[in-house]
Amino acid sequence: KDIQYIYSTFYNKLELARFDSNLGKYVGYTEYGVKQANYWNSNPSEIARRRAQREAYCLHNIGIDYQVA
Repeated sequence: KDIQYIYSTFYNKLELARFDSNLGKYVGYTEYGVKQANYWNSNPSEIARRRAQREAYCLHNIGIDYQVA
């Protein structure tokens, strides 16, 4: 529940848009990024793909990061 997956898109060191698993959608930070975020958010398969990435990357590896030595 407390694991957050973030996927950010950058151009020229400027963050354009970001998918935040806590929000469950893309958020744009520039004019272009807002347009892209709206486009991606309107595509259910894109949102499902990013949510699946949280399962694949974060939840799969959580045991590795929190192992007691």
